[in-house]
Amino acid sequence: MNQNSKYFDSIRVKPSEDRSASQNLPKCDWAGCTNTGKYPAPQGRGRDGLYFKFCLQHVREYNKSYNYFQGMSDDDVAKYQKSSITGHRPTWSVGTNPPTKNQFSSSTNPNGFTHNFDANDYYGLFGGDSETGTSTETEPRRPIRNMERKCLTQLNLDVTATKEEIKTRFKDLVKRHHPDLNSGDKRSEDKLREVIQAYNYLKKAGLC
Repeated sequence: MNQNSKYFDSIRVKPSEDRSASQNLPKCDWAGCTNTGKYPAPQGRGRDGLYFKFCLQHVREYNKSYNYFQGMSDDDVAKYQKSSITGHRPTWSVGTNPPTKNQFSSSTNPNGFTHNFDANDYYGLFGGDSETGTSTETEPRRPIRNMERKCLTQLNLDVTATKEEIKTRFKDLVKRHHPDLNSGDKRSEDKLREVIQAYNYLKKAGLC
């Protein structure tokens, strides 16, 4: 090796274990533990964004007993989950006094517009009465809204999923991403929170 080369001083070598240990790493926050605290753990509700620093052994013990909703009543937990759907931001209803069924009849309304939303099926192609041209469908499935579609996608389901399929998939995902089965993995914790929010929204919308 040419020690007079201009690149000689810029060569980087892997630090030895002694050099790594000499760095100012935080100690484990577990009482009485002297190991290095490399693993962050959330401090809990009301202290969002703040983390303890534990060693691997103690971060696992901490995650086993960690409960974000500890101390909250069932009603408070339900309100929190409902509010989390919109990111805990205030919402307002769009429009007031929704139109009644009579406002969408085939007659002309006071504004001069004619409404007729009945589809005639004179040949009975869609399960209707061929003589009257009216449909015999008693409970047509309403269109899926964008937010409902996103929640179904969050559960890895398509828009044709039935109520039973949604409930079954929800139970499966909760078991799969439970912190006790993932050693407190942050990604699994975030995924579990998203799954619960999506299911609660679909349940509120009447899809499950």
